Amino acid sequence: MALASVAKVVLGLIAFAIFWVLAVFPAVPFLPIGRTAGSLLGAMLMVLFQVITPDEAYATIDLPILGLLFGTMVVSVYLERADMFKYIGKLLAWKSRGAKDLLCRICIISAVSSALFTNDTSCVVLTEFILKIARQHNLPPTPFLLALASSANIGSSATPIGNPQNLVIAVQSKISFGNFLIGVLPAMVAGVIANALILLIMYWKLLSIHKDEEDAGAEVAAEDEFDSHRFSPATMSHFSSLNSQEWNSNLESINIQNSPQAQILRNRATATATEILGVPSSTFDSARISNVSKEGSNGVPSLTKEETSPSVTSAAADTLMPSSERKNNFIIKWKRVLWKSGVYAITLGMLVALLLGLNMSWTAITAALALVVLDFKDARPCLEKVSYSLLIFFCGMFITVDGLNKTGIPSALWDLMEPYSHVDRASGIAVLAIVILVLSNLASNVPTVLLLGGRVAASAAAISKADEKKAWLILAWASTISGNLSLLGSAANLIVCEQARRAPNLPYTLTFWSHLKFGLPSTIIVTAIGLALIR
Repeated sequence: MALASVAKVVLGLIAFAIFWVLAVFPAVPFLPIGRTAGSLLGAMLMVLFQVITPDEAYATIDLPILGLLFGTMVVSVYLERADMFKYIGKLLAWKSRGAKDLLCRICIISAVSSALFTNDTSCVVLTEFILKIARQHNLPPTPFLLALASSANIGSSATPIGNPQNLVIAVQSKISFGNFLIGVLPAMVAGVIANALILLIMYWKLLSIHKDEEDAGAEVAAEDEFDSHRFSPATMSHFSSLNSQEWNSNLESINIQNSPQAQILRNRATATATEILGVPSSTFDSARISNVSKEGSNGVPSLTKEETSPSVTSAAADTLMPSSERKNNFIIKWKRVLWKSGVYAITLGMLVALLLGLNMSWTAITAALALVVLDFKDARPCLEKVSYSLLIFFCGMFITVDGLNKTGIPSALWDLMEPYSHVDRASGIAVLAIVILVLSNLASNVPTVLLLGGRVAASAAAISKADEKKAWLILAWASTISGNLSLLGSAANLIVCEQARRAPNLPYTLTFWSHLKFGLPSTIIVTAIGLALIR
């Protein structure tokens, strides 16, 4: 494609530069409007500058990608309500055999959960729990946070639903879910193992430090804390602005929830909710009487083991309950069990349908609507958890990137690199991987995929159909793993950093240099290993 007119090239570059600055630095002092608004601004400027027409702008919005994103986010909401992520977190603390065992578990669990539920979701739900385990066992948080973020990125490369750039590649390349998984899975497994070994080698001395006296109840305490903590995994903060107001409000709500007054309100709310479900209020009368009897003259609860034991309290409440109330509680419990089983069954059915090669976008939307029907109540609270700002960001990004393509600059640059980037030889794969790595860290991975995808595939298709598929998978692998290079390389890294820094009672700062010291060798080694295994 030839270069457009000078005016069109200059104006297109200005629009894209504004989009890029706001996407990478969403809180710049001169225009702190955030990434989502920045993508819309870039798209609007492309139209106003007549780099792209309004009809062309609308045509560039890829509805299958947006549908797939929406469907997977809704499924994540219902999986969170069904305690899926609580069970995943419990696997970290279950019969742990020390720091090195914990680090390997984090790498495996993070990678698998990211492949199935996106990398950002895994980082959102696991960061704070990992910090709690590290503090309880007097372990340094840095290697565990690095293991979470890096393994989440590596694991997400294995499936089309693991991250946004894979969604784009799967839709544009028409590669089925099963073929995508088969092509990248060996590289992903080897990458997770290599990444874990690099972490163990770099932090062996730190991980060899043990507490003088182990707390026998640390594992139980960690599980209890995880049971009481609620997450919103479907937020999926790809490119979303992690502003201080959101975090401050989250922290305030967490602090309020831990207060004695909030506990009283929760007890009252639970009683009210259960009465609405059909459980008589007398069920909770006995519990309230028991709580009152445990309070001293100053309103301070007694701290004896018998009074604080949940099992004793539960047993006493069951004894005082009439048989009809016990029956009602039993019915409610089994309704909950059956509903959770239905959620897991529908999610499994979605994954099976994807493996069978059915349309990915409509499969995800169908699974989402099946979960809405199964819930049999107003879906608005669950749908409100969907990250619509991410969907809007993608719309603006599609228009902005297509406008840049219309200037002819990406084609001109690719024409210079294309002779050295053929995927039928090792040197060509190495050059292509370096180009992807550099662009992914400069322009972010999704815009890189949108800019390079069609060109890389067309170049490889001239060689053979198999090479075309291999080129798409190389693009998916290299663009995803490049996110591990620096702290700013992927949204998953930023989520872990911000979650750790804002964690209540146990904040921790993961610095840029501590990440780069590990990320640079890990990215190079893991990328090279994966490129040799992609088929």
